[in-house]
Amino acid sequence: MADPTPPDPNTDPSSHPNSEQREYWNGADSREWVDEMDRYDEMLAPFGARVLDVAGLAPGARVLDVGCGNGATTLAASARVAPGGQALGIDLSAPMLANARARAEGQGLGNVRFEVADAQTAELGGPFDSVISRFGVMFFDDPDAACRNLVGSLGPGGRLAFVCWRGAIENEWVAVQAAAALAHAPVSQEQLVTDGPGPFRYADPAPLVGALERVGLTDVAADPFDTRVLLGGYGSLDDVMQFIGNSGMTRRLLADASPEQRASAVDAMRGALAPFETADGVSLGAAAWTVTGRRR
Repeated sequence: MADPTPPDPNTDPSSHPNSEQREYWNGADSREWVDEMDRYDEMLAPFGARVLDVAGLAPGARVLDVGCGNGATTLAASARVAPGGQALGIDLSAPMLANARARAEGQGLGNVRFEVADAQTAELGGPFDSVISRFGVMFFDDPDAACRNLVGSLGPGGRLAFVCWRGAIENEWVAVQAAAALAHAPVSQEQLVTDGPGPFRYADPAPLVGALERVGLTDVAADPFDTRVLLGGYGSLDDVMQFIGNSGMTRRLLADASPEQRASAVDAMRGALAPFETADGVSLGAAAWTVTGRRR
């Protein structure tokens, strides 16, 4: 499997599928995901575990991890399908995949590999026994095409298991920060939209369920999954505020704020998060959908 053909430089690059996402996940604005790999993986660990628990992985199976990022879920999947199984992680982000490959090499794993690829357009290979994703399916330009490609890579009876966020208002770790900031600064809605590529695209999972059913998946279900996360993965409130201050979410949330408004908003966010500080870190509620199905 090769990376999709790059866009012709003599044509409009925006015409290439997922061009904005490709640029974002390989650019400076997403660098935090590379540099803060351990923090993000700790924060999102409950969701990776949830995906693996419902994916039906077994020794000898072949599994595809979509939007694998720094590879934590792929590496965990490779352990579940050993001996004899194989795990492939794909992502648009070359920097994060460099992290993933280094981790696999450091752990001496021979049954896992990582490829730069766009799940919407790439030749994925297969057939896979399972296709999984931890928050990697909300960003496609053409969700129907992506679902068709992913489901087409499954063998008969193959299983799909995704997690995607429920609404921002249902996610305490987002809502507490956004509400505090809103009292002091104009808050950009870009981070919270549900009608296009973005983290909360499937706050209502019906469009995703429908897309999967249209391309041949059966027994499709979206079940709520509620848990708690440590904001920033770990650390004191001071540590977490440093993490938040450098995060892309905060930059986008306060994109329309003046420097003074931004400072006031961040102070307010700190005050709002203080009651959630525990001995383990800053703990808040998180809400996702577990989306599952099986190829006919």
